[in-house]
Formats: sequence, C-alpha cells, structure tokens
Amino acid sequence: MDERYELITVAATGPRTKPKACNYGMHLARGDLIVIFDAEDQPEPDQLLKAASAFHNGDDQLACVQARLNYYNANENWLTRLFTLEYSLWFDWLLPALQAQGAPIPLGGTSNYFKTDTLIKIGGWDPFNVTEDADLGLRLSKLGYRVEILDSTTYEEANCQTGNWIRQRSRWMKGYLQTWLVHMRRPNDIVATTGWSGLLSIQLFTAGNVFSALINPILWAVFIGWLLTASPLISEAFPGPLLWFNIFALIFGNLFFIFLAVIAPLKRGWRHLCVFGLTAPVYWLLASIAAYKALWQIIFRPHYWEKTDHLISAVAIQKRKDALRDRVKK
Repeated sequence: MDERYELITVAATGPRTKPKACNYGMHLARGDLIVIFDAEDQPEPDQLLKAASAFHNGDDQLACVQARLNYYNANENWLTRLFTLEYSLWFDWLLPALQAQGAPIPLGGTSNYFKTDTLIKIGGWDPFNVTEDADLGLRLSKLGYRVEILDSTTYEEANCQTGNWIRQRSRWMKGYLQTWLVHMRRPNDIVATTGWSGLLSIQLFTAGNVFSALINPILWAVFIGWLLTASPLISEAFPGPLLWFNIFALIFGNLFFIFLAVIAPLKRGWRHLCVFGLTAPVYWLLASIAAYKALWQIIFRPHYWEKTDHLISAVAIQKRKDALRDRVKK
C-alpha cells in the first residue's frame, strides 16, 4: 500500500451513500484543504496548484473552488457525445455565468476543493441527499460563502450505456428534487444572502432541470395531438392567444436549447461535436425517462443510492490496461 494513501472503512449502516463516506473522511482530514476526486478522474497536471493559488488570492468568503468537468471518451458513441455537449454547456458556459452573477452554484460531484475548517463548520455533506454536491453548493451560498469555477478541467469516463446512464441520471434528478425541496422550506434565507436573482437561479438550475424533463414529453404529446386531431378540448384548455403563445414557447424554446447544445463545445475547439447538438431532443427524451423514475423514487425510495457501473467504456478499459502496464514496468 502506498504510504500516501489511507483506506478508511465506513460502517455499513444506513444511509449507504457517498456523502456519508465523505463526512467520515472530512473528520479524519489533516490538511487545510479537502478535494473530492472520483477514482477514474484525470485532472489536468497543474490543477492542484491553480486551486491552491485561488484560495491564496481569495478572501475569507471563498469556501470552494470547482474545476470544470468533461470527458475523455467523448467520441465513443452517440450517448457520450451528447453527454459531452451537456457537460460543456454546463461547466464552460452556465456555471461561469452564475459565478459572474453571484448566484448559487450547484457543485459537480468531483474536483471540488474546500477549505477544511469551513466545511466542518457548516456540517459537511448531507448524508441523506443523493446529489450531495448540488445541495452543498447551494448551502454554501445561503450561508454567505462563495464558490468559484477554476480554469482547469478534470476528465472522466462518460457513461456510454443507455440503461446505466438512466440509472445515474435518475439519481442525480432525485437529488436535485431533494435539494430543491429542502432549500425551498425557507426561501427567505436564500433571498437574504443571494437576492431574488439567486432564488430565481435555484428555480431554473435545480428544479428546472427536473421539471422541464418531466413536462417536455407532455407538451409535445399535446401539441402533436392538436395537430393530428384539432381536438376542441385542447382549444378549451388553451383558449385563443394562450394556445399560440404556448406553441411559440414550445417550438422556439426547444430550438434555443438545441442552439446551445450546438455551440456548447466551441470554447474547447471541438467543432466536430457541434452537429450532434441537432439530435439533442432524443437525448432529452432519455432525460424525461430518468426524471419520471426519479419522481417515483423520491416518493418510495428517497435515500436509495442507485449504483452506476464504471470502467465500461472501451477507452477507460484501455487506459486502465496502459496504467497497469506502466506500473509493472516501473
């Protein structure tokens, strides 16, 4: 065993979640900073130095630095390409925009750098939340702390199997619902520290991710049904201008988000991925399936941590073989 590492056994009692394990590690940590990495992560070589520099130059309210996340197997299949477009949009465009506005930032699940004393002070992670990173990011903002996005990327394995992707995404969405329900118990606390814009960003980027996935197939089904049948029931439910306003919002709203998916990889120069953004509606259909599964689980299995298989990508498997071969040579 490498002396730089220590294995910690976490008690096999409920809840059996990642944040519970993180809390164990937090109380045993000896450094001033704590960072969370997934096992397959490949952070850029200078990321630790950049994170340390950010804290050195930051003020007392800087509690966390979040690296950008992306995938090293983006070109493996259609699913990994769309997953890469989504992460590129989220970490390269949307989260920096939230930072610029001083809005709460829902963290990603890895490459989060924290001040140890601040993390302990606020009680660490919620062990019952299955998207603990997003919850912690909002909690930091609500308590007056700040999160910054680090100009450094951590690459990881994109989920390349549909069933596995739905299991992972449904857990994330269930956690987003948990997070939204918890923080909306006292919305005044959010407004007091982040203003109304902070409260709005939570609706859009936490609840909105799930609710849009839930309602999107319903809206399209109603629209297609109206086109095919011209049912008077639809006209009665959406009278006059309201009907046309909803049609406009549905069509042009989807076109706008397709446009965002198309331009998402441009900051990284991955122009070959842009064309796949045109297929985003199919990807959103998968997200809707995951959203309905999340809705069912938050009612009947709210704290169940659904496992995601890793090391299933051909690229990830080859990387592991190469690493083992290099280790044997040494």
